[in-house]
Amino acid sequence: MIISRPKTIRGRLLMPGDKSISHRAAMFAALADGTSSITNFSTSADCAATLSCLKQLGVSIERENEGLLIIGAGIDGLRAPQAPLDCGNSGTTMRLLAGILAGQDFNSTLTGDESLRSRPMQRIIEPLQMMGASISSDGGRAPLLIHGHKGLNAISYELLIASAQVKSCILLAGLSAGGRTEVIENQTTRDHTERMLSSFGVQVQTGDAEREGENACVAAVNGPARLTAQRVSIPGDISSAAYFIAAAALIPGSSLEISNVGVNPTRVVFLERLRALGLNILVTNGREDNHEPVGVVRIEGPRKQRLGTPESPMTIGGLVVPQLIDELPLLAVVGSQIEGGIEIHDATELRVKESDRISTTAENLRAMGAVVEEFDDGLRVAGPARLRGAKIDPRGDHRIAMAFTVAGLFAEGETEIDDPDCVAVSFPEFFGLLESVIDR
Repeated sequence: MIISRPKTIRGRLLMPGDKSISHRAAMFAALADGTSSITNFSTSADCAATLSCLKQLGVSIERENEGLLIIGAGIDGLRAPQAPLDCGNSGTTMRLLAGILAGQDFNSTLTGDESLRSRPMQRIIEPLQMMGASISSDGGRAPLLIHGHKGLNAISYELLIASAQVKSCILLAGLSAGGRTEVIENQTTRDHTERMLSSFGVQVQTGDAEREGENACVAAVNGPARLTAQRVSIPGDISSAAYFIAAAALIPGSSLEISNVGVNPTRVVFLERLRALGLNILVTNGREDNHEPVGVVRIEGPRKQRLGTPESPMTIGGLVVPQLIDELPLLAVVGSQIEGGIEIHDATELRVKESDRISTTAENLRAMGAVVEEFDDGLRVAGPARLRGAKIDPRGDHRIAMAFTVAGLFAEGETEIDDPDCVAVSFPEFFGLLESVIDR
């Protein structure tokens, strides 16, 4: 895919359904009593993997017009799969399904592609074993052989790593446990599971954990629990929108509107960081769908020549990192365009994503002429830099491919993105939508 600098970015867009919310909607509908209707379900390969696994577990899923009908099997109605469950490249599929399968009365195997099989799973194995499930793995990595156990033990578990996937895994296992299962987190992560469980009729308790002198929060469910089928409208994916937002906000003369997009408070820290730089981004929150806030994002190109401050970089670290984890490679690209650049710390989790996103981001920014210093837990990018077109190797990572497509919009000359099809993992429409709003 060849990318070159446009005059402006202008137009109106609708994003495909939010990937994180789509995973959960399908899984919860599968566990519910009755038939759920889901519209604007994500078109990503990751979410297709979730649907495929649910079908193998005996869940009836039908396409209806632009949506899905999922006939729930009930919390006890899943059946043993006849073959390993292939999660593709989707860590969300594997980690959340593991929580569901831990409480079943059959054995199952979760596997995936080479990338997914290299990613850490001990973080879910440990709490599920504490709850009574037996799990075999390849040194803490997939394939995972799950020996389900009816009537899991309820536990109180403090997250060792800030991860919405781990939190969700434990809460889903708690639906099949006897008593109160609670997860304590010291860093706030995405709360889509808590919101959607409430939408499906499960009582979820959330709030501050009772800890002296510490900022901690808790999410808890009481099991065994039952879910009730719902009509679910998935909002547009704000993480997908981020690439368009960054490009329009940094290219003078641009004007872009993205409607019906999810504006969950745990997902809009990226926008807050851009606004803090003086970028022209307006978010209006119009309504809630299934307890998720949905709104409109309007972006105008920059009104001043220089953004940021020469004396100090934009710094990202600490408690906000889990809420920015998907956007950090993109923020590194943005940092290359602002006075003072950007410095990112406390992001070692980036090294165990679809690629080592710290080293891949640093390598590709250097190829485009940026000055980058890499740390164990992040990187520093000097700015503003005059990027030049280069050949970009995203290492099969969809978010790297999209972040450096945005970088190509700022660069002099042409930027070539290798393996552009990898964006289909989360956003197969990406290049087509980008072309629709580029003004050359």
